[in-house]
Amino acid sequence: MTETTFDYFFDPLCGWCYAAAPALRALAASAGPRLTLMPVGLFMGEGARPLSPAFAEYAWTNDQRIQTLTGQPFSEAYRTRLLAAPEIRFDSGPATKTLIFLGKLNRALEPAFLHAIQIRRYQDGADTARPAVLADIATTVAAAAGITVNATALAEQLEDDASLIYDTDRRITTARQLLRLMPGSGVPQLLVHRGEQRHAVSGAALYGGPEALFAHLETLTG
Repeated sequence: MTETTFDYFFDPLCGWCYAAAPALRALAASAGPRLTLMPVGLFMGEGARPLSPAFAEYAWTNDQRIQTLTGQPFSEAYRTRLLAAPEIRFDSGPATKTLIFLGKLNRALEPAFLHAIQIRRYQDGADTARPAVLADIATTVAAAAGITVNATALAEQLEDDASLIYDTDRRITTARQLLRLMPGSGVPQLLVHRGEQRHAVSGAALYGGPEALFAHLETLTG
């Protein structure tokens, strides 16, 4: 029987990727190691920026659209502690590196960590661009799987660990190469592999929660 595998393209600071979080969480539970997370580096490197008032207003307007469409909550704590705060940096590099670090310990930690940082950012108002915050979240996620992570050491690694930077860049390069095969270049997107066939999934199938996603996948894979 032909196995179905999945590549999920995203950025940790992408609001629309948070919109797809319930569907992704269910897919991760169902697919296990057949799901590979593909961070595209949208908001890291040259894509990182200070969180200016103009960009914050744009983000909040977009977030309200997402909440109306999907029901995913964006809290007042997120708005006041992050969007309205001075000297906040919009940079998904540290979060992406943390995800790669955890994946080397156990691949199942990657989707669990992504879900955790989305909740902490959009619902609790935590700055998930800060290494210390990310290291604490990673420690909690790993502990739930029976794995010990030293938060202090990890926070230091996120600053300048050459091996972690290399592994992160390699995953992003692979993700961008695969993304070129997709009909569009935006995120989130899901690439479904079944034998020689490939199917791109985006939009309502991802934003409609687990039922919408699994119903759509059924039409693709039978």
